[in-house]
Amino acid sequence: MQTVAHMRSAVVSALRARYTHGLLRVLAIACLASLSHAAQQSPEDARWGDIRQALLGERAISDGAALLALDTPARALDAAVVPVEITTRFEQTAQRYIHKLYLVIDQNPSPVAAVFEFPGDRDWTRISTRVRVNAYTDVRAVAELNDGSTFMVKNFVKASGGCSAPALKDPAAAAAQLGRMKLLLPDDAAADDLFLTRLMIRHPNSSGMQFDQVTRHFIPADYVRNIEVRYNDQLLYKVATDISISENPMIAFGLRNDPGKGELDVRVLDTEGRQFEKRFPLTSTQ
Repeated sequence: MQTVAHMRSAVVSALRARYTHGLLRVLAIACLASLSHAAQQSPEDARWGDIRQALLGERAISDGAALLALDTPARALDAAVVPVEITTRFEQTAQRYIHKLYLVIDQNPSPVAAVFEFPGDRDWTRISTRVRVNAYTDVRAVAELNDGSTFMVKNFVKASGGCSAPALKDPAAAAAQLGRMKLLLPDDAAADDLFLTRLMIRHPNSSGMQFDQVTRHFIPADYVRNIEVRYNDQLLYKVATDISISENPMIAFGLRNDPGKGELDVRVLDTEGRQFEKRFPLTSTQ
């Protein structure tokens, strides 16, 4: 699997190449705009173009409104903890299913927040998490189906400063709880034919942009890199994440028409090479 770290490197390299002479480029665009509006491309569109090229190359991306719904706040109450929910609008089968799901935040320093992968043997209907938003931006959910076709939905979110916002917990408290996991289940796992698990992982997910007021240095980046979840020993999903995921990562995942019996195994790897594992029996209260 191409990791988010590799994707991030490719995206950052592409952005650096384009924006090395940022001021001169903006001036050039302004001059060209006065000559031809048709030839003008905004910096926002140019940035998405670079991200898209790094992730998908020249592949066509179709409107995904018939397949996906993206729910985000128009204006975030807290830029460091912005809820994002993606809901599917079609029944996934072995013949047609979402193989990869990219969560992209255009204006973040590391725009590829997460890349989910699914084995295609279950009809999932909902996935949600919490992200950091560093500036007013488009947030995109890009679904790559098993046949290679690609679809996208997007929302505009007003928020700023999320990637450099200070941590909620002090370093000592965060270190004491590092890697602890909790799984929340609905009171009735069969309610509305939806089995929804809510996984929470204690981790500071330091972005590398936060400032330590005591040492007067930036806190080094230290974040969850990979999460793998198995349901009754079968892969449910795996996700490669990055600094755009909020402190104490949370992932809610909903399966349609599933009794929710058995066990859920969770494996987590962070950028420091630490590994955390936990098995949750789904028939007991967490």
